Amino acid sequence: MFKSVLFAAVLAAHAGAALAQDYPSQPIRLVVPHPPGGFTDILARLVSQKLAEDRGWQVIVENKGGGGSTIAENFVSRANPDGYTLLVTGRDVTLRSALYDKLPYNPDKDFAPVSQLVWSPMVLVAHPSLPVQNFQQLVAAAKQSPGKITYASPGNGSGAHLAMEMLEAELGVNLLHVPYKGVGQATTDLLGGQVSLMFLQMAVALPQIRDGKLKPLAVPATRRASMLPDVPTVAEQGVPGFEVTPWFGIMTTAGTPPAVVNKLNEALVKAIQAPDVRKKLSEQGVEAVGSSPAEFTALIAKEAPKWKKLVKDAGVRVD
Repeated sequence: MFKSVLFAAVLAAHAGAALAQDYPSQPIRLVVPHPPGGFTDILARLVSQKLAEDRGWQVIVENKGGGGSTIAENFVSRANPDGYTLLVTGRDVTLRSALYDKLPYNPDKDFAPVSQLVWSPMVLVAHPSLPVQNFQQLVAAAKQSPGKITYASPGNGSGAHLAMEMLEAELGVNLLHVPYKGVGQATTDLLGGQVSLMFLQMAVALPQIRDGKLKPLAVPATRRASMLPDVPTVAEQGVPGFEVTPWFGIMTTAGTPPAVVNKLNEALVKAIQAPDVRKKLSEQGVEAVGSSPAEFTALIAKEAPKWKKLVKDAGVRVD
């Protein structure tokens, strides 16, 4: 029995090594769980372009929005475990089991982490029509008119939604949540004044802030953003220890041979740490990382309990 199990393991290892040696021999699908226009889409296209330039790999970006990212995640979870179907994802994927009673896949077991690509700071922004000029004025207005000030998010259980839930709990205020189907729709209505507030990725918010279309009120990070040095952190403005800095990375289907995952990781790390890519990201306030699969797995294991507890305490549910 032991010999047969050992023989099967050896065969599997050799098969994985052989697959990695020829990888990739066909186009790679890079699945984005949101419509075009959000940061995950921007990041996916930046990475796919760099892989094409450096390696000659054909990486096709596919936007599969909807279902609070579950449509894309289910698609990738059911793909062949060969490294040809990848998922650009963020912290949200670690929360699915806490947000949904039933899913057609197991978000905690059906993916293989490949690499954390970036840390991507957010900024709390307001539409100019909201009569507040800073964070303290926002807090005062929220306390004076509970449940009246609206904020957008890309959907229930999204990072932006949970960040605002955390902020409301810390401040003891009540804002009105307006969930959308993706960052693009949410940002459009925020710019149009249909909603008043939103936690936006720095990369998406900066052009609108520079054009005067949105007002930055606070940065939910441990230090001020280099691109917005005059905007204080939430912690500086009366909420000690408040910090929400999303990460984004790439996963593939569980069961993909480690040799393939490692080859993917090597290519992704080189792409994200390339000087021109780092410069483009830095200009948008985004920090390039490029971690190993083990480091990415450890990050997920560290962060998931904290955010699942927040989901439970806030009573956030999607179904």
